[in-house]
Amino acid sequence: MTLPRPPKTYSRFVARFPQLSQAWDLIHQAGAQGPLDERTARLVKLAVAIGALREGAVHSSVRKAVAMGITADEIDQVVALAASTLGMPSTVAAWTWCQDVLAEKDGGNKAG
Repeated sequence: MTLPRPPKTYSRFVARFPQLSQAWDLIHQAGAQGPLDERTARLVKLAVAIGALREGAVHSSVRKAVAMGITADEIDQVVALAASTLGMPSTVAAWTWCQDVLAEKDGGNKAG
């Protein structure tokens, strides 16, 4: 899988703090070890980002999911699964964060 290019802010941050970048890479490698396939792991990471209400992490996770061929319907289901735990306002917020990225993919046809 070819990952999407990270945002410029992220690139500047890791250039400024290379040891944090190295630590982040090690965390990523450790988390990738285990029985989950890459697709399932990406959906779990999206769910965690949604549950933690981390807008930037949701954007990043959706960009990576789209690059892997995960569909908008699959992403929407992850959001819907979060609703019973997060409640409606937080779920709608998370859905709009997903739509931010999906709209970029579709040339700006943003829902909402």
